[in-house]
Amino acid sequence: MKIGNLNGERGFTLIEILIVVAIIAVLASAVLIGLGPIQRQGRDARRISDLRQVQNALELYYGKCGYYPGTTQATSPCGAFSAISAWTDVTTALVGSVLGVAQIPNDPTAGTNYFYGTSGTGNSYVLGATLEDANNPALIQGAKGTIFGVDCSGTKYCLQL
Repeated sequence: MKIGNLNGERGFTLIEILIVVAIIAVLASAVLIGLGPIQRQGRDARRISDLRQVQNALELYYGKCGYYPGTTQATSPCGAFSAISAWTDVTTALVGSVLGVAQIPNDPTAGTNYFYGTSGTGNSYVLGATLEDANNPALIQGAKGTIFGVDCSGTKYCLQL
């Protein structure tokens, strides 16, 4: 019984293995580069969806309190709030108002927040997010200019009520 013949058999050479690894690396990098725009579009779609969810929470807040967060009110079932200067203040106001809203979404990119501004009377607001895709069709539909202190120009998508 013969176990193996080392003289007549050959394996892959080191050069052949390196060429195969290089080809796989080039293909993998091409796939990763191709996914970049799709990932940006996905994050932008999430941002727009998040703003619509916050818009729903703001409408619940308005229904209960009679004004949107960030305006000082003398008498209200929700108490008086001072001006809101950060997205965390909006989150605190909506979650703390006992509306059944447990969490307010934030921008999917670390270190970036959504924008919020309200009129002095509390009967109107603007929500905004910076989109990564400058050609996103949603930018055409969004509010433009500076509204209640929120910059809605360029790649910033804004919802105004």
